[in-house]
Amino acid sequence: MVKVFNQNYKARIKKFLERQHFMKLVGFDLNVIDEGRTEGWLELREEHQQQTGLVHGGVTATVADIVAGFSAYTVVAEDQHVVTGEIKISYFAPGRGQKLYAKGWVVKQGKKMNFCEAEVWCIDGEKRTLIAKATTTMVTLFSEDVAKRKS
Repeated sequence: MVKVFNQNYKARIKKFLERQHFMKLVGFDLNVIDEGRTEGWLELREEHQQQTGLVHGGVTATVADIVAGFSAYTVVAEDQHVVTGEIKISYFAPGRGQKLYAKGWVVKQGKKMNFCEAEVWCIDGEKRTLIAKATTTMVTLFSEDVAKRKS
């Protein structure tokens, strides 16, 4: 069970999603935002493939990072932000299909770090295959720390 420090986390995340330019470039859609977990979809296109036509590992890692990171965002306070401090991804199967589905959740909540996990599934017609799992450490920053980095 996670403790939510900002009851307006859904509205806050939706506002952040407007400025998620890389996510838009990739085409990932975060469509489930709940306490301590998020889920999303990516319609696979040719630019998501590597040279043999499989989903590029970087795309898989990106969507895992997004859902894990935003799951941590659901539990931090209004004056806090989250950045990836560490990500480890294990690839289980090649990604071949029409869509990626990713889900992330907070495993252990802390004051300065949240430990999260994510799974990435490839959808090929009716077939769903778990292609990767990630473990992450999401570091909590305060708004003033973020402002200092911008200047």
